[in-house]
Amino acid sequence: MKIKDERAFKLAQLLLQIKAIKLQPTKPFTWASGIQSPIYCDNRKTLSYPSVRTFIRQSFSDLIIEHFGKPDIIAGVATGGIPHGVLVAQELGIPFIYVRSSPKGHGMGNMIEGDFQEGESVVVVEDLISTGGSSLKAVEALREAGLNVKGLTAIFTYGFEDAFNAFRDAKCPFETISNYDALMEQAIQEKYIDEQFLDSLLEWRKNPKGWQN
Repeated sequence: MKIKDERAFKLAQLLLQIKAIKLQPTKPFTWASGIQSPIYCDNRKTLSYPSVRTFIRQSFSDLIIEHFGKPDIIAGVATGGIPHGVLVAQELGIPFIYVRSSPKGHGMGNMIEGDFQEGESVVVVEDLISTGGSSLKAVEALREAGLNVKGLTAIFTYGFEDAFNAFRDAKCPFETISNYDALMEQAIQEKYIDEQFLDSLLEWRKNPKGWQN
């Protein structure tokens, strides 16, 4: 098994253990967008578990070096990417900045907080990729500020085709520590869900808006 796959399965196991990810194929959650979802992902919970937090920090750092090389700066996406981005920047010994969801409503009206110089390279840290919209909004803000965005990393992705296409169109490569496929395999192996629900769970990923449990 490749190192990347080992990371993906290990993190999936940890996220299930601490209930950062919950699977309810028969009692789906409702997202803010109105989408019915059999999965709920709250990666903020990982910050409460030192061993999980450490695994994520080290995995992020390894992914960044492997795929993008050491950047000048790490940028966290508000709010979920900020704490993990700080930890990764500390691990790599480089500066940290963060990108707001919208410009500050007073003072300098900043969209990006922290010190940086035009032309510096940056890797973005995010907690979750769903549609990719908020992540790519941050990437756009960094580019408009004159920074060289080498790519983006996230803890987890659902693997939606729309998100893949959006990152491709934005010419922004991305890597994640774990993903929906690894989660499904781990959840069935450890009996968090019954295998009879697997087809339905995979169908949701293909067509979340039209999915019915």
